[in-house]
Amino acid sequence: MPAAKRTSVAAPVSVRPLVEPDLDRADEIFRVAFGTFLGAPEPETFFGTADYVRTRWAADPHAAFAATVEGEVVGSTFAADWGSVGFFGPLTVHPDLWDQGIGRRLMEPVMACFDTWENRHLGLFTFSHSPKHLELYRRYGFWPRFLTAIMKKQVAGGAAAPGRVLYGELTAAERPDALRLGRALTGAVHEGLSLEREIVATQAQELGDTILLAGTDSDLDGLAVCHCGAGSEAGEDVCFVKFGAVRPGPDAGERFERLLDACEQLAAEKGLGQLDAGVNLARQDAYRRMADRGFRTWLQGVTMHKPNEPGYSRPDAYVIDDWR
Repeated sequence: MPAAKRTSVAAPVSVRPLVEPDLDRADEIFRVAFGTFLGAPEPETFFGTADYVRTRWAADPHAAFAATVEGEVVGSTFAADWGSVGFFGPLTVHPDLWDQGIGRRLMEPVMACFDTWENRHLGLFTFSHSPKHLELYRRYGFWPRFLTAIMKKQVAGGAAAPGRVLYGELTAAERPDALRLGRALTGAVHEGLSLEREIVATQAQELGDTILLAGTDSDLDGLAVCHCGAGSEAGEDVCFVKFGAVRPGPDAGERFERLLDACEQLAAEKGLGQLDAGVNLARQDAYRRMADRGFRTWLQGVTMHKPNEPGYSRPDAYVIDDWR
């Protein structure tokens, strides 16, 4: 922010919908805010070719918000509707205006979205070592629970996963049934959980693809929404599993191994060298199986929940996600 504007901090802060002409500025603030907080030598280049701002705005422009001072965008945030689950982020404010209440102003439309959507379990991912972040979100009823590890491994080719189908290869007539089966699977993991918006947005924006694992009957054994390469949330040479889950019950661990195979297979087919996936550490066996496969943590944070309940972060849940 120009030095002349830094003296105008007392000017009123306005919050409004984020619109397309704002995206370059919002992206710049997003990178500078995270890079500055984490001590990156060139904060403006933080996250490289990964894109969180344009992709999330395009997925649901009505759930993206900008904070402005004297007409200039100084921060933004995004909310996501996953059926019974709602989460938000990234919420970023330009470093020149940190600690001046702008984050609280951006929380107002987010909480209004959750009320409109009638989500029953709300969450976010934040820095576990930052008291100010934890206190900000605690004021809105969010409570920190287990850590979430963002993990990565080098792609080694991966075993072919039997029964793997890609959503992007289905015909238009086949896709509604695939979405229905996906809702049934995620609903079995957590009542009302739905990744339909993410599946459709990933396909519409050509960000990657969604893996569907056929079961022995008509149900799905698993699914994974994957972003691939530059311009997506993955970034160059990366396949990022934004969400993955398998059908709960007996043999869920083995189904999870098969889903991990399918994700690595997709990364190899796309010519990508790294596979990224986040897992909440309350999902103990899922985390153990990923670590045994060579996944290593490169970023760690904490998920905060409202109400203070586990949701689908339970030992018996085999789910990949991180709510960043």
